[in-house]
Amino acid sequence: MAKFHVLVIDDDKEMRQSLVHLLSRTGWQVSELPSAEGAEQKIGELQPDVILSDVRMPRRTGLDLLQSLQGQNAPPMVMISAHGDIPMAVEAIQDGAYSFLEKPFDPRRLLGILEHAAKQHRLQKNTDRLRERLSAQAGLNRVLLGDTEVVKRLRDDIVDFAGLETNVMILGATGTGKELVANALHNLSARSDKSFVAINCAVLNPAGFDAIFAKANGGTLFLDEFTAALAEVQAMLLRVVETQVMTLAATGEQVRLDIRFISATNENIEGALDQGMLRKDLYHRLNTLILELPALQDRKDDIALLFEHFIGRHAEVYEINPPQQTAADISALLSHDWAGNVRELRNVAERCVLAARRGGGSVVDALRISDDSDDMPENLRGAMAAFEKQLIGRALQAHRGRMDDTAEALGIGRRTLNEKIVKLGLDKGKLL
Repeated sequence: MAKFHVLVIDDDKEMRQSLVHLLSRTGWQVSELPSAEGAEQKIGELQPDVILSDVRMPRRTGLDLLQSLQGQNAPPMVMISAHGDIPMAVEAIQDGAYSFLEKPFDPRRLLGILEHAAKQHRLQKNTDRLRERLSAQAGLNRVLLGDTEVVKRLRDDIVDFAGLETNVMILGATGTGKELVANALHNLSARSDKSFVAINCAVLNPAGFDAIFAKANGGTLFLDEFTAALAEVQAMLLRVVETQVMTLAATGEQVRLDIRFISATNENIEGALDQGMLRKDLYHRLNTLILELPALQDRKDDIALLFEHFIGRHAEVYEINPPQQTAADISALLSHDWAGNVRELRNVAERCVLAARRGGGSVVDALRISDDSDDMPENLRGAMAAFEKQLIGRALQAHRGRMDDTAEALGIGRRTLNEKIVKLGLDKGKLL
């Protein structure tokens, strides 16, 4: 465990130095202030585990500081005073002080109180982080839909990476949701209250750099298709990514920046480097962390779920009841190659909803699949098996593996359900 960090605030230099010596000697990380004036800013910068403050100080007392920190998730405060009395101790505790000690105090008792307060604060911070993480994952479940393992791992990685300040590179084919993931990384980060600026590097002009960096300062800059940037643009990007300094074109003035860079491409990185399309030094500055987004073909079990979600969203926009999918619709969805990935799936769902307003709405029509295709019977059987596997798997999960309830929900007998589980190779243990 990392050392506990205590902030000592006391206007008495001799007492302050004595406390710093005692605490440093017993393994604490110690910071000190001679006054409570402006202490809030220092507390925000240092993030100590506990504050040890004198009560009576000129201009601003420890009690004044204690009251100003209320409701701010501040570290616990332990108060000390040479002039302490019962009413003062009661007031300090009522105002939220962790404990109160009167000078002269027993060093062992002081150390014990500080350690207990620091441990309690660390525990609370860890609990808050866990709560934030769970909340973030719940939010991602609504944005980045899917039940496959590859998507679950991706959601975990996004939550982990969002809390870091390092640059992230997102790799994935067209339509896999690179900007969606970049937005999630920003929205779950400490920069979420600042700007998220997305630029297409293929059309980026050096003349517009100043405005872009100024707008993104303090927030996140998303460099979409960075491999397509002009050589001059790549050189300018490299300087800013390396130094976090922008040189204003008009005046030559240098301005400090604070920008997190998230980049994305659907190009083959090795090919872009070999052909000289991408600077190696820029690539290595941007790829501190890498997220690879799966193609829709690599998460086939999510197709029906995603399609149902998009159908519902588009039906709400066009103010109609969501069209119901038939077995043929699901077969068509599962047998399609989805070269355009999730974006193509979303567009097909919208076409289905628009057609449903006119009395149509089949997925086959939306995909323009020919019914007399030579290989349709074989593909149809495979697609139906995949759909059946997915349907039975979800029913087993919904009914927590209870076979009778699952069979009843599916409208088949228990024996038939057992036969299908064996035939389709379903693993109940993994599902549950």
